[in-house]
Amino acid sequence: MPLRVGGFLHEARQDLAFRPRLRRPHLARRAIPVIGVALAVVLITDLLVLAGLDGVQERAALDVRRPPAAGDYVAASGQVPTNAVAPLGKLARPHLFVVAPAALKPEQVDKVRRQKGVKAVEIADAADVNLGGWRVPTMGVDPSTFRAFTPKKTASSDELWANVAAGDVVVSYELGKEGGLKLGDDVRTPGAEMRVGAYATVGMGSIHAVVSRDTATRLGLPHGNAMVVSAPSVDSAKLRKALLKVLPGSQIATINPVVIAPPRRHIAQPQRVVQWPVSALMSVPQIETALKAAASKLGSRYVWGAEGPDTFDCSGLVQWAYAQAGVRMPRVTNQQWATGPQVPLSQAQPGDLLFWRNDPTNPGYISHVAIYWGNGQMLHSPRTGDVVKIAPLNTRNLAGVVRVSPQVAAQVR
Repeated sequence: MPLRVGGFLHEARQDLAFRPRLRRPHLARRAIPVIGVALAVVLITDLLVLAGLDGVQERAALDVRRPPAAGDYVAASGQVPTNAVAPLGKLARPHLFVVAPAALKPEQVDKVRRQKGVKAVEIADAADVNLGGWRVPTMGVDPSTFRAFTPKKTASSDELWANVAAGDVVVSYELGKEGGLKLGDDVRTPGAEMRVGAYATVGMGSIHAVVSRDTATRLGLPHGNAMVVSAPSVDSAKLRKALLKVLPGSQIATINPVVIAPPRRHIAQPQRVVQWPVSALMSVPQIETALKAAASKLGSRYVWGAEGPDTFDCSGLVQWAYAQAGVRMPRVTNQQWATGPQVPLSQAQPGDLLFWRNDPTNPGYISHVAIYWGNGQMLHSPRTGDVVKIAPLNTRNLAGVVRVSPQVAAQVR
């Protein structure tokens, strides 16, 4: 297939007439903050994971023909009765995920609990663990209480949390399917051998595995160095800044962010549309370089977690290709979703990023990314057993299109 990069780029006029808008507070979670490039950089930096911020989430969920039952992704087990964990209470939507350099002190946790708008806090353990040869960010949790902070499908499964209590590991759907960790199989770690008890993407930072805190101790995870915070009525970016002062040196990711729109003087007055100037986005030479770099890897093998130069997963390919154009992209897919403004599919241009929600265990989660090649085609690293290829654009479960801003991308952590 001839690589007509230059021919496609005549389309790249950076037509920025799309209309992203701030919403009223009760719709704020579904808004993208676009109030000029300077403020956008600050806000999108704070909003690390922007999954579920537009109406595409509901449409994507409807595209799934048969919503799988929770049991489809939970290994059968008679080791521990389901009543070994407390019944699910009220769900607590997570908004911030904290990983501290050491165990959180009781006085630090108390200060977080007393922050305005904080409704619930859950303490956990977090570190990378070698699972079956993969380096996997892992959380140690109390199955009875942590379940309330997970997506409803996962939270509702007594069997899943009983398996965690019995010593199983729950891995993300992506790691299970693409990393070859099969449901019900044993997986070796330096500290223990565990069974894969379920597939469940919890959507907290880049966490791909969850175990009980007892199991975390056996694996050597730091004790009590992580925290999940639910604060549904306060601006997540502002709360994050406040917590960084309370927890110096910590990494704090914003998940399911709450964005409070500024009040308008007259409710009936139309909202002002702010366009992104061309200078805030990738230049045509940068787009051409990134596309050529990606195309140079056609035929390279997909490997989960691989960043190149010879093997790639989907987001690893994006990060590598855009780095060749001098654009510093974050590593994982749901971070790359936050690297610029969203545009309608009808306005997609070569070099834009395409995102999908294909994870049946967490239908709102951004789980795959591709590079728009032009003329209805995309370039991507699809899945285990496949290779980097150019393919027709698939719109099933498509979450949206993002036009990359180098300034914003460099700030996303």
